[in-house]
Amino acid sequence: MTYFFQLLLSGIMVGAIYGLVALGFILIYKCSAVFNFAQGELLCLGAYIFYAIIVQTEMPLWVGFLGTFLFAVLLALAIERFTLRPMIGQPILAIIMMTIGLSVLFKGILTLFWAGGWRTYPPFFSSKGIYLGKVVLSQQYLYSFTICVVLVFAFTYFFRYTKWGLAMRGTAEGHELVQSMGVNVKTVFALAWIIATVVSAIGGILLGSINVLNLGLTEMVLKVFPAVMIGGLESIGGALIGGVIVGLLEYMTVGYLGSVFGGGIRDIIAYIIILVMLIVKPYGLFGWREIKRV
Repeated sequence: MTYFFQLLLSGIMVGAIYGLVALGFILIYKCSAVFNFAQGELLCLGAYIFYAIIVQTEMPLWVGFLGTFLFAVLLALAIERFTLRPMIGQPILAIIMMTIGLSVLFKGILTLFWAGGWRTYPPFFSSKGIYLGKVVLSQQYLYSFTICVVLVFAFTYFFRYTKWGLAMRGTAEGHELVQSMGVNVKTVFALAWIIATVVSAIGGILLGSINVLNLGLTEMVLKVFPAVMIGGLESIGGALIGGVIVGLLEYMTVGYLGSVFGGGIRDIIAYIIILVMLIVKPYGLFGWREIKRV
């Protein structure tokens, strides 16, 4: 049972980070009904900018966090202003292709500056474990989990009870509708991209601190997408729950089936669950079911 609870807690902790990154994915979708295929590159870019500040330039941690968040905000504004704003009113497919182009661009930048080898952050927290009976819990995992849960609840409150949060929810229903009510759609888009880019950077930093830092972080979207589909495309809280489910599936399958099927089972189990989810509950656990009458 000790092994089971060890896998259970580790899966929940890492899954919360997946949920945080999925939150950024959902934000873009809620505002523009578009999947952002550059989400993995934004995550990886934020992680490497943080590495460049605290390791390559040897700045303090607080400077690293502040500099990374500032970079994320400026990058989000640049993306919204110069690439996506001109696409307002264009077909959805054109906007999706734009996000794919951004993905390729950012991947090229990452390869240009940080290709080759694995890198590590200096330790953020004590390496001493926390003992829950016979189960050992890493402080890094615990603090990362706490940060993710706090942020998800904060954004849930933001979307439900604040002026701009409600404006972002309204924008998802129709740009013309919210414009007629005096909402600046361009500002809403910019805010959505800022939040999505910042939470992606935070997720990249947390994942980079738990594991080694490498360009494979760009593939994180392959884990985020199952979390989004399981939780529901419209649900902020569902992103966290979907991420936790994906994390649990990963750790449990590797822990109990890895010796039989190999480590590759970790990457496909979430997609197996997606196939089942699309058949049984295609809108996700907390997604909205649209009913159209003609």
